[in-house]
Formats: sequence, structure tokens, C-alpha cells
Amino acid sequence: MPALRKYPPELRERAMRLVAEARKEDSELSLNAAVIRIGQRVGVNPDTLRGWCKQAAIDAGERPGTTTCDAIRIKQLEAENRELKRANEILLAASSFFARELDRRLPW
Repeated sequence: MPALRKYPPELRERAMRLVAEARKEDSELSLNAAVIRIGQRVGVNPDTLRGWCKQAAIDAGERPGTTTCDAIRIKQLEAENRELKRANEILLAASSFFARELDRRLPW
């Protein structure tokens, strides 16, 4: 069961939009200053809002990093890889067991 999100998606989108607008209005405003200012107004932890803004920039291709879609795909592939390794271990043990059953001369 997925964890419940503390902030609704509408608040998340609104807060990120406000940060982007604040930075457009004042070109000298840093991301950190904008995040602190907007985070206090909308009731979102500044560190959380900063992470959202950074991930949005990565997803938009404005910043290097792993996109959300890529992270989901990597997680799926890692889970599949674990399952395949587990299945491979089971098959290896089964083949070893049946090889012993078929040929009693083997020292296993």
C-alpha cells in the first residue's frame, strides 16, 4: 500500500508555479530564497518545495539528473532483476538435486 502524501497534488502544483513566477518577476531571486518565501505562505516545508522544484527542472530537461519516469522504470527493472535472480537460484538448486538423483556416482 503506497504511503499517503502529506500535500495534495493541487497544492504541490500551485506552490511550484508560485516559485517559478516569483523567480520570473525578480531575476536575482535564488531558488532557495523563493522557496523559503513561497513555502511559508502556502504552508509547505521549504526543503520539500525545493525538492519538487528541482525534480520538475530535471523532468523538463533544464537540469541534469534522473527523471521521474526513468526512476520508476529503474525501480521496475531492479525488482524484475531480483525476481529473475531468485528464480535462477531455484532452478540451479533443482537441477543439482535432479542431477544427483539421476547419477549416483557424482560426489555431491
